[in-house]
Amino acid sequence: MADQQALDEVVEFTSGLIRIDTTNRGGGDCQERPAAEYAAERLAGAGLEPVMLERTRGRTNVVARIEGTDPSADALLVHGHLDVVPAEAADWSVDPFSGEIRDGVVWGRGAVDMKNMDAMILAVVRSWARQGVRPRRDVVVAFTADEEASAEDGSGFLADEHPELFEGCTEGVSESGAFTFHDGSGRQLYPIAAGERGTGWLKLTARGRAGHGSKVNKENAVTRLAAAVTRIGEHEWPLRLTPTVRAALGELAALYGVDADFEDVDGLLRKLGPAAKLVEATVRNSANPTMLDAGYKVNVIPGEAVAYVDGRYLAGGEEEFRDTLDRLTGPDVDWEFAHHEVALQAPLDSPTYARMRAAVEEFAPEGHVVPYCMSGGTDAKQFSRLGITGYGFAPLKLPEDLDYQALFHGVDERVPVEALHFGVRVLDRFLRSA
Repeated sequence: MADQQALDEVVEFTSGLIRIDTTNRGGGDCQERPAAEYAAERLAGAGLEPVMLERTRGRTNVVARIEGTDPSADALLVHGHLDVVPAEAADWSVDPFSGEIRDGVVWGRGAVDMKNMDAMILAVVRSWARQGVRPRRDVVVAFTADEEASAEDGSGFLADEHPELFEGCTEGVSESGAFTFHDGSGRQLYPIAAGERGTGWLKLTARGRAGHGSKVNKENAVTRLAAAVTRIGEHEWPLRLTPTVRAALGELAALYGVDADFEDVDGLLRKLGPAAKLVEATVRNSANPTMLDAGYKVNVIPGEAVAYVDGRYLAGGEEEFRDTLDRLTGPDVDWEFAHHEVALQAPLDSPTYARMRAAVEEFAPEGHVVPYCMSGGTDAKQFSRLGITGYGFAPLKLPEDLDYQALFHGVDERVPVEALHFGVRVLDRFLRSA
């Protein structure tokens, strides 16, 4: 079991990593190297030989391998990203890069997404070194850059240019799973991610006839774009149940004692109450307009207008997604992928999923482990290029008044010290058994 020093170090490391500002604003505006050096130094202190790799100067990744006792066993990848989304300090109760520890809580950007998990990995690895523990299978540890943007400098670069570092890896675990979800009625759910929707960030371009703003213009690019954006925003996507989502609905229905009516999924979701939040975003594809760019002067009709849409599609749903966008944009608006990644699906009958479930149940016997599909995506998409099946497993035991999902990219991001201690114990238990 993880020792007391590991419990102390996970708090220290979470705070220390938060204090290193690795804000990723996109477009290459980020420097992960100081955080990568922090992680590499602590891995080296555990007797490992971390490798630091960059595609772009300052966009640093760290990879290390822990040799297992069974050389015939497949290797396991455990990964976390070092970058974080921006934080407006004026909106926060504390300096978002202070790493302040107050009243048993660690505050700052990255506290849940995902410097907490990075710290858990470091604490567990160092605990193993002190105790002389070796896992059954090789464990490859990776800390990546650029996950909060395109991942081109992070997991994409590693998968494409350094696949040898992940030789033998067949499965991986990372963020967004095994956290406490309180349903409002006293039940505690622990969702483990076994799937991700695909990413389809879109650029829409409407072209028309430029002219004077006072003249009649039936070829107005802004009007054409606005019409397409409205159609996309108002579109009702049809139901599409993947095996993971179907299993999640079935287990939740059994837990709440309601009929798992897959012919009326919307009705089933209503019967699940707050627990429906775990699956409601993943029973359909989606497309949300997010950015508009057109014109340069109020009395000039521009010849071009551009919009961006955050599109997501379920496993098996990409063709439907593409066909629907062709129809919704119409003949006067072109669209292309600004960023495109695959949807993922992981088996629920694997020994690895069973071991994750058992690790959570050991330390949270009052909880109910359920599968779910992430509405967004992680570095598991890029690592899937190497044939690595990804799960979301970054365990945290959270109090009822802390909304884990609202803290992702939110204001006053924070994590309780006790949640970090739970995470280290569960991660240690899982990795020893994996």
